Amino acid sequence: MQRRDVTLAIGAVLIAAACVRLGIWQLDRLSQRRSRNAVFAARLALPPLEVRRGLSADSARQRRVTARGVYDFAAERTWAGRSFEGTPGVALITPLRLADGSAVLVDRGWVYSPDAFHVDHSGYREPDSATIRGIAMILPRGRGDVAVSGFLPFVIELESPEPVSGLPRRWPAPGFDNGPHLSYAIQWFSFAVIVLVGTAVMIRKGR
Repeated sequence: MQRRDVTLAIGAVLIAAACVRLGIWQLDRLSQRRSRNAVFAARLALPPLEVRRGLSADSARQRRVTARGVYDFAAERTWAGRSFEGTPGVALITPLRLADGSAVLVDRGWVYSPDAFHVDHSGYREPDSATIRGIAMILPRGRGDVAVSGFLPFVIELESPEPVSGLPRRWPAPGFDNGPHLSYAIQWFSFAVIVLVGTAVMIRKGR
C-alpha cells in the first residue's frame, strides 16, 4: 500500500471514529430525554397540589396545581418574545393573591404582539376572583423581566378555566416527544460508513 493510501485510510478512520462518537453522544442525549420525559409524566399523573404559603419549588415543580385567589391585574407584566405557531406575541404573567396572604405568578397564556414586546393589557382581563388549575413551572435562567421575588418560587402555566373571549390563548399540554436525537445519531453513523466506504473505493480506484 502506498504512503498516500495509508494517509487516506488513517484520516478516514479518524473521521469515522469522530462521527461514531457524535452518534453515541446523540443516543446518550436521547436516553436522558426519555428519562426526563418519564419523570415529568409521572409527576403530572400525581394528584394536584393546592397552592399555599410555603409550598416549595421542589415540591411543586412540574406538578399540576390548583389555586384560589384574586388576580392583581395592576401588577401584571409580560414575558416578551413568546411565539405561538410561528406568530409573535407575549405571555401575560399575572399575580394571583391567595387567601393566606401569599401570591403566585400565573402564566395566563399567549396574546399576539407585532413586536413580541408591547401589548394592551386592558383587552385581556378575566374575572378578578379565580379558581385555577395549571402546571407549576420554574422560570428558565435569564428571565429577569419576570422575576419571582416576593412570590412563591414557581409560575403556574394555566390550563383552565378557558377564557370566555378565547384570549389569552392557553398554552398546549406538554408533549413527551423524543426530539431529533435518534435521527441525528443515524446521520452520524451513516457519515462514518460513507467516509470508510468512500475512502476504500478511492484507494481501490487509485490502484
